[in-house]
Amino acid sequence: MRVVLIGGTSNVGKSTIAEAVAGKLGFECLTTDGLARHPGRPWRTPEWEVPAHVAEHYGSLTVDQLITSVLSHYDRLWPRIEELIAAHTTEGRSNTGLVLEGSALWPDRVARLQVPYTAAVWLTADDAVLRTRVHVAGRYEAATYEERHLMDKFLSRTERYQALMIDAIDRLGLDRIDASGGRSIAELADTVLAAANAQNTVGRSSAGR
Repeated sequence: MRVVLIGGTSNVGKSTIAEAVAGKLGFECLTTDGLARHPGRPWRTPEWEVPAHVAEHYGSLTVDQLITSVLSHYDRLWPRIEELIAAHTTEGRSNTGLVLEGSALWPDRVARLQVPYTAAVWLTADDAVLRTRVHVAGRYEAATYEERHLMDKFLSRTERYQALMIDAIDRLGLDRIDASGGRSIAELADTVLAAANAQNTVGRSSAGR
């Protein structure tokens, strides 16, 4: 294996698990958000104030429009993702393996990859788990009505995206792993690696379902 792809919706734990997998393998760890970020998460943190364009994006668009927007963004981003994968799977172009995580790793596109030494796994979680994580991150109980409205819209998009993603994963027979809770980060990383090592084609084995 030279590349491990870890997909999933927002707040499912991709970054944390990807870093753990990369640490076990001694690989570089990157996120697709680093290539070109879609409007970020619409809640304040001590280090982050929600920009006006982000608030307008989530506040003015319907959930259907938000899904269309983010999928169009991932369409535009895909050629850069393919280039990054190729750079780590082509002999002589990179000496370091790669763990790449991100929501932009849409199942249909990943399943069509014709590259060697590459595995792919998607993380999923119960909607209630995603909701709790967003509420904690955004301090929902202390938020204003307007801030809660943006978080609610983000959550609706997140849940819809995951439902569409799971439909695609199951239709294609790809590997997905429940990251809702009950297992440590190390245990989830080991589960991802077991699924990845069992794959004969990108994204397909019997270990992750």
